[in-house]
Amino acid sequence: MSVHKCSRRTAPLAGCAAALLLAVTACGSGGTGGGGDGALTVWVDATRMEAAKLYQASHPDVKMNIVSYDGNANGSNYLQTKVQLFNRTRKGWPDVVFSSQNNEATWAVDAGFAAPLDKGLIPQPTLAKFAKGANDVCTVDGTLYCLRNDLSQVVLWYNAPLLRKFGYSVPTTWEEYQALGEKVAKEHPGYLVGDAGDSFTPEIYLWASKCGANQITGPKSVSVNTTGEGCTKMARLLDVLVKNKSMSISGVFSTDFAKNEADKVLLMPGPAWFGGAVFRDGLKTPAKQIAAAPLPQWRGETSPSTGNVGGGTWLLSKHSDRTEEAADFLTWVTTDNAYQGTKAPGFPAYAPAAENWLKAQAAAGYFVGDLTPLKDASAQVWPGWGAGQFSQEAIWAATVKPGLTQGKTVESMLPAWQDAIVKYAEADGYQVTR
Repeated sequence: MSVHKCSRRTAPLAGCAAALLLAVTACGSGGTGGGGDGALTVWVDATRMEAAKLYQASHPDVKMNIVSYDGNANGSNYLQTKVQLFNRTRKGWPDVVFSSQNNEATWAVDAGFAAPLDKGLIPQPTLAKFAKGANDVCTVDGTLYCLRNDLSQVVLWYNAPLLRKFGYSVPTTWEEYQALGEKVAKEHPGYLVGDAGDSFTPEIYLWASKCGANQITGPKSVSVNTTGEGCTKMARLLDVLVKNKSMSISGVFSTDFAKNEADKVLLMPGPAWFGGAVFRDGLKTPAKQIAAAPLPQWRGETSPSTGNVGGGTWLLSKHSDRTEEAADFLTWVTTDNAYQGTKAPGFPAYAPAAENWLKAQAAAGYFVGDLTPLKDASAQVWPGWGAGQFSQEAIWAATVKPGLTQGKTVESMLPAWQDAIVKYAEADGYQVTR
């Protein structure tokens, strides 16, 4: 039995490509590995399409077959399903694949799909420059089977001129955060201090609060406790702010949010990629308004903690017959400044690229102040939230989100959330401790 070292679990980016595969360059759908037409076959989601195209442009001698798919968004399991099919037919595997999920190693190794990367494919000096713990989710029995794309640590995004206009200060504790939300509801109704309407809500708020809902304790074992203090006090905070409408339940990627609440965001806890993907690109918030601050902590907390939402991983197929080209692409797409250091939408997992990324963000002039809180938060993701094979986003979306729209409180749904996690985990063969 393999031991999966998976200390972190992330949620996918929203708005990915449709689940149906779409080849966007040279055609080719068969072969033992890759496209079967002499091309390097790379599967990416819509967000990573630019990276693949940039690699193709800078490596014209490499024939590529770039394929768009949903990136396993929201725990769709599309990649796993296709690999099962390819394993049966003995053809069709992509050479390299991106997944918006950080838990692919929990099945891709046993399925014979993921190739070991630290056995000569990727140089050790390169691997050593990834952020500490970034590739833990990719490590199985001490062997590395994927590379982390970006870190999606949660910080507190805020509208600096709006906060100043209202005469408010950035909250440093969750108690201050709740009090500010209550004040905003009374003094500036309609304005928001957060959003609880997305499937990754638990990974922003509950994970940061050290809620023990998802602690992977072994290769096929998990501890699930959604009624501990870390869970209940954050649930109560959410309930207060949802009830007074200073926290939305629309979801930041919904058309309703973009239409009615885009200019009402005062504060918004969210991952590193919120700055670009949500505020700049989605909500079209003008430049020189959005700033980042450390995520609030509970009063008296001595070890800062935060959650993690997204990022994803790159895998190289064990079946590839273009291993050298695949390894070169994998190295480039995770480390090269041409993409990660300048164009990537999120905080790179590769530390040297992350430094360049921060400089590029500063030079672009969109944000107010620097993004040092992102760098600090990258080392503060709480390790008690694991990377199980089951999708916490899918569970929350099916169990808690519908209740929110019906007016139920998060606190009242914590037992049902626990039951659902247990059910999903056991269905995937996990031994559950409550």
